[in-house]
Amino acid sequence: MSQLLIQILMNGLMMGLVYIMMALGFTLIFGIMRIVNFAHGEFYMLGAMAVMLLFSTLGINYFIAVLVAALMVAVVGMVIERLLLRQFVGRELNGMIMTLAIAITLKAGATIIFGPQEMSIPRPVSGVTNIAGILIPNDRMLVGAIAIAILVLFYFFLRYARAGLAMRAVAQDWEAAALQGIRPQRIYLMSFGIGCAMAGLAGALMAPIFTVSPFIGDVPMLKAFIVVILGGLGSLPGAVVGGLLLGVVEAGVATFINTTVATMISFALVVVILLFRPAGLMGQSR
Repeated sequence: MSQLLIQILMNGLMMGLVYIMMALGFTLIFGIMRIVNFAHGEFYMLGAMAVMLLFSTLGINYFIAVLVAALMVAVVGMVIERLLLRQFVGRELNGMIMTLAIAITLKAGATIIFGPQEMSIPRPVSGVTNIAGILIPNDRMLVGAIAIAILVLFYFFLRYARAGLAMRAVAQDWEAAALQGIRPQRIYLMSFGIGCAMAGLAGALMAPIFTVSPFIGDVPMLKAFIVVILGGLGSLPGAVVGGLLLGVVEAGVATFINTTVATMISFALVVVILLFRPAGLMGQSR
């Protein structure tokens, strides 16, 4: 029984890391720009599509393809922020409607270019590793290791890098930050680009594990939204806690019952959190 529980925890951790990457980008954008990015799932889809073209079609090394895919998604995100979202900073309802329109447009464009069918790409690694009786697919282990490295880099960037400190300052009070010489517009551009890159990275890493289509962003977007509600909208530590909690709960329920019930439990958690902790587990009321 203990071995089964450890297996469930490992499975939950692997998925939780991907949820955290999605949720961190989502909550970073909201925390700094006060925009609920409903196009976040489509940036996940763009990352998956990009790595499919680079790795599967052009034959570029998988790790290089993942990095390039994330950079491409970041550039697309920054262009969209500059042209379409800059004027909606701080206007949550208007920004929400605009990101919803962007999501529909990106999804329709991908459908026109690639078609609606699901596509698969080769896995960079295969096989299963047995660690003290715990079976971990090598491709999932690779995704988990890369995700951990990215999350550590993200933490040190926000904690110690000058740009990261500027982002935290703007998130707390953009007017006070501007008085200290920080240019909020540059921070908005950078934040949206990094948030989209996180979603693109998640999509690029998961593309070989699942199929790729213009509609694959819907479920990750939903999971990211659940995670940030659980942890607290705008709270980066909350995104980490919420992602791990959701991953472990889903893995446990899916193992003992089924995935449909696991999804129901996820939404039940959101309802309970909203009833008793409207700001989330680690969020603060504003």
